[in-house]
Amino acid sequence: MLDPIPIYEAVMRVFVLQCVMGEQLGQLKVSVVQGKSLVIRDFKSSDPYVVLKLGNQTAKTKVINSCLNPVWNEHLNFSLTEPVGLLSLEVFDKDRFKTDDKMGKAFLNLQPIASVARLRHVVNISSSKETVLRKIVPDSDNCLARESSIICINGEVVQNVWLRLSEVESGEIELTIKLINSPLVPSR
Repeated sequence: MLDPIPIYEAVMRVFVLQCVMGEQLGQLKVSVVQGKSLVIRDFKSSDPYVVLKLGNQTAKTKVINSCLNPVWNEHLNFSLTEPVGLLSLEVFDKDRFKTDDKMGKAFLNLQPIASVARLRHVVNISSSKETVLRKIVPDSDNCLARESSIICINGEVVQNVWLRLSEVESGEIELTIKLINSPLVPSR
């Protein structure tokens, strides 16, 4: 008789299998909340909108006219599969008669939220209380403008982030990310 395999090793084998097979991890709900201190690209203001990309999936927000601190509160959905990549975003100024102007770009590594979602299943966290599972600090490897916490609340894994826009003088975008329906093991 073989020794029992520790739970950690069994879980890791499942995740390696998922990585190789491109398993779906669940739905990624991205709320584009607001922008702050965006750059001027028209005469006195800008007409910003955000384009988000995850792999070959793309979504965009509506245009907010004449605003440097826009509030979108738009919810966009993506399928999240292994291998987990980057959510990239680019902000543009809508122009009527010429190509839209770039207002900055940023990215968010989704590996931390995917890892926390797996951990939540392994340790069976489903409390209605807000439980902080991981904190991520701004550094040279990410676009975070401030510290971000990944939490579990009411069974959902949520991350609120402020991303600093690059290639421009100023600008930040606030996103709320939710990973839902993340399976523990692939269905057979």
